[in-house]
Amino acid sequence: MLLALILSIFAMTAIVAVRYLAVSGAFAALTTRVRPGYHDKLGPQIRREIGWSLASAAIYGAPAGLVAFGWDRFGWTMIYRDWNAYPLWYLPLSVLIYLFAHDTWFYWTHRWMHRPRLFRVAHAVHHASRPPTAWAAMSFHPIEALTGAVVVPLLVFLVPIHIAMLGVVLSVMTIMGVTNHMGWEMFPRWLVRSPVGGWIITASHHQLHHERYMCNFGLYFRFWDRLCKTDRGLSDSFER
Repeated sequence: MLLALILSIFAMTAIVAVRYLAVSGAFAALTTRVRPGYHDKLGPQIRREIGWSLASAAIYGAPAGLVAFGWDRFGWTMIYRDWNAYPLWYLPLSVLIYLFAHDTWFYWTHRWMHRPRLFRVAHAVHHASRPPTAWAAMSFHPIEALTGAVVVPLLVFLVPIHIAMLGVVLSVMTIMGVTNHMGWEMFPRWLVRSPVGGWIITASHHQLHHERYMCNFGLYFRFWDRLCKTDRGLSDSFER
């Protein structure tokens, strides 16, 4: 049983690492195509980002592997496979619940990470990416990685979700984490500045956080930034 648990942790770590390398690599390649020269002279920074991110993959993989092992062997968690276990309307709702819960956790832990001492010890690793690149999405100090690694493993014990919808949540988490750090806006201006765009975080919003630090703390949505008056709008440093 111990061997099976160890293998599960290694497998989940590998999945997180490969997912990061594939998605960040794809969007880094897109950046090179759309913004030629953006990565020039950033080689040492990118290598650091990849190193920290692979370390983060191991930290994310450990609780994920433990939960996957418990779900498979003992039926832990509220993850379900039967499409009829809950009404179909609950499928998209469960995704929104997970994203909002994750966003809430991220907002408050992110603000906590900006307290001077903790920033110097941990969060400064992420902000060392100047300018941010697609490789910076998981470039965290282990302390910060731990705060992010526990969210979904805890939620699956509290909120029912179909395994396919969990895949959607993880995909959104990965893609938004990467695209918000590319250093340029891949979405059209009309969408970013539309009423819908006013509640969704894209690179234009998160870029301002990397420029001013004490604002725009959200991950997916601007709800908490607006409610807590930490939303400073969009960065003017780049346009699509």
